[in-house]
Amino acid sequence: MKKCIAVCLLVLSVLLNFGILTQSQESQKQTPPRAMTDTQQKNLQEYIELLRSNVRQQKDEIMGAVMALNVDQAAKFWPIYEEYDAELTKLNNLRVANIQEYARNYDQMTDAKADESVENAFNYRKQRSELLEKYYGRVKASLGSIEAARFLQIEDQLLAIIDLQITSNLPIVGQGY
Repeated sequence: MKKCIAVCLLVLSVLLNFGILTQSQESQKQTPPRAMTDTQQKNLQEYIELLRSNVRQQKDEIMGAVMALNVDQAAKFWPIYEEYDAELTKLNNLRVANIQEYARNYDQMTDAKADESVENAFNYRKQRSELLEKYYGRVKASLGSIEAARFLQIEDQLLAIIDLQITSNLPIVGQGY
């Protein structure tokens, strides 16, 4: 029961941190991204990096609480997870770049730009799925199928929360803010 409460609190904390991003984006809805100054764009980029580091720490805490590994298992799991997280961070940079490009162009979207944005999103999803499959295999080889399935289930849930937060804050193409 205590573990369930701890996990719920950590998930709530992640969601509240994303709420900060939502509030920030609400204030930006008044000014299209195109009108942002260089200073504002730099501040936004720094905020994105801060948010990503905070979410990464909270993901680690949630993962640790739900995985419930013993000392030997943890010694095997965490180095694999850290490698996974480093690869995911690099991959997420592609997503951030695609979202930033979309934000620069959403108010003057062309068919070609829309297609490029969607193709980039499909490519990101495919690569992320392949990454999860790769690390599922590594965790499975190290700890067994049950622990690997637990890792995948937890990671999928956390990624779904993050995906929902990101996509729900993007303006609908062709509709502007």
